[in-house]
Amino acid sequence: MAGVYIHIPFCVRRCAYCDFFSTTLLERREAYVETVLKEIEKRREEAGAIRTIYIGGGTPSTLEASHIRRMIEAIGAPDATEVTMELNPGDASAEYLKAIREAGVNRLSIGIQSFQDELLRLIGRRHNAAQAIKAVRMAQEAGFENLSIDLMYALPTQTMARWKEDIETALGLKVQHISSYGLMYEDGTAMTKRLEKGEIEAVDEETENAMYDTLCQRLKEAGFVHYEVSNFALPGYEAQHNSSYWDGTPYVGIGAGAHSYLPPARSWNPSDLNAYIQGIEGGSLVRESETLSEKDMYNERIMLGLRTSKGIRLDDTQRSRAGRGQVAGLDRFSGLLRLTEDGRLVATQEGLHVLNRIIEELMI
Repeated sequence: MAGVYIHIPFCVRRCAYCDFFSTTLLERREAYVETVLKEIEKRREEAGAIRTIYIGGGTPSTLEASHIRRMIEAIGAPDATEVTMELNPGDASAEYLKAIREAGVNRLSIGIQSFQDELLRLIGRRHNAAQAIKAVRMAQEAGFENLSIDLMYALPTQTMARWKEDIETALGLKVQHISSYGLMYEDGTAMTKRLEKGEIEAVDEETENAMYDTLCQRLKEAGFVHYEVSNFALPGYEAQHNSSYWDGTPYVGIGAGAHSYLPPARSWNPSDLNAYIQGIEGGSLVRESETLSEKDMYNERIMLGLRTSKGIRLDDTQRSRAGRGQVAGLDRFSGLLRLTEDGRLVATQEGLHVLNRIIEELMI
């Protein structure tokens, strides 16, 4: 069973922190959707039996509900258990939410990021806190029973008190899933340029770790399962599609910049609107690809597995490092990794703070 990801690259404007492939050429939406439908038809056999669909971006909610319906119908996955769509709160209306639900979307991922208007302006979001809250409530009224919201921490000027307020507001909305990410200063983004100019100041590492720990503890108290580094869900509401990325389930990526994973191969479409549309229309899309070696796949199991609450098998750590004997003893990870009863290594809360270092040491 595989998943299908559809990338919708359109945004009304780019957020100040985002480095994903996107475009503000909204006038190209109709042509783009027609091209996506053609790619779906060309690649139908690759996906096989489809369990999940994820429509991400960019901002998928810049599309009409009729566009969403046509793409879901084209995929033709009557047995799909999860159909997720990302939504900007500023695009939400009762009519739109009802229409996309009728189109087949049964899970929403709402990009809220913060309930503080000042912080929303700082990071370039086009909604305010009131719109964010209203969007969630309208989605619930429209019949959505599986809602995820995104929150960000370690934002410039963000205090612990403000962060705690955001967490409590999120919990008060009674959503089933929360994804939360610390701000990353990616090359070329507006936030990074402002940081380099000294216009803003990054939150220090100690404060960022404290914000993360506060999030983890409070959501645990509220009954959420911390099933992946940045993801928390009420029991039974873990994101099925995203989980496929972490456990090695095959998936097909549709659209400009979308990635596919059909073991042992990974491929990706060009992150260029014209190249994508012209390539599909002309039957000559240049899709780059790579075949993963056994070593590559092992390293991915380590890198992705340790991000989850399931961890990795202890046996995996006994692999050789570049043919030079076994991985050194795990005692150096004392307090950072714990061994479960069924023989799996899982990162502790302290280990999550230095997870990249642990992963690097275990990779071969």
